Amino acid sequence: MKRNSFVFLFIFILISSVYAQRIPVVGVMVFEASGSGISSAEIMSITDRVIAELSSWGTLNVVRGSAGAEYIIRGTVARQGAFYVLSGVTVDAAAERTLNEYREQVAVGDNVSLFTFCTRAVERVPFPNYLIGTWRSTLDMPDGPLVCVIEFRSDRTVRVERYDTWEHRQNNTLRYEGFGGGSYSYAGFGNRVITVNAQQIRIDATISVNLNLEETLPEQTAVNRSGLSLVFSGDKNSFNIVNGALPCGMNYGVNPPTSLGFTSFTKIR
Repeated sequence: MKRNSFVFLFIFILISSVYAQRIPVVGVMVFEASGSGISSAEIMSITDRVIAELSSWGTLNVVRGSAGAEYIIRGTVARQGAFYVLSGVTVDAAAERTLNEYREQVAVGDNVSLFTFCTRAVERVPFPNYLIGTWRSTLDMPDGPLVCVIEFRSDRTVRVERYDTWEHRQNNTLRYEGFGGGSYSYAGFGNRVITVNAQQIRIDATISVNLNLEETLPEQTAVNRSGLSLVFSGDKNSFNIVNGALPCGMNYGVNPPTSLGFTSFTKIR
């Protein structure tokens, strides 16, 4: 009986994990002409480019047509001089409910980006939460590594197994191994572009983290960070925070003093 219970629990956890990471299926219908002055070849080209753009993100299963699709994009194309006017509507196929409508004007040309139009097309499609799981970050220091082990759960709570904090003043160094819990919010994107240090970076998600920690330096007993932008690896087994960090201490032994933080994480389970 215990063996059967264990097997059932394992299968349940496995199914729950897979379901949490399930990638939605988005169908793109062939666009329709709105008015005259646009050829069928142009319409097919735009349809193909929308499918190619959405497929390149790696966060959606994109199909042509409606077969098997959970969300359907229907669009029209009008030609106004040197511009295309793209109009679209995204529908929840099961509920037969319109999620959003949108309109975009782009220059005529095969190399013109349709990224903004595609972003608006799927802005209400639920992206998978790749943050679910347990992650480890290591920061190498002269007296040994600082380690953070943190679990992000599907119910948007956080369990912190370990959260090292460190401080250096003159010849004195303080080190604590903290732990605790908290909550987080997660917003997935289709590779949204942000500017960091004058460079444009495509991000996969933005999170906010609120942690209550014990046995840390006083400055880190409450860690509250919002708007942290994440870039995941292709296999989704690591990520970097590109516009901030989870703070873990200060080095006052240098001029100017330097703040320390965890930015690079690897999935461990």
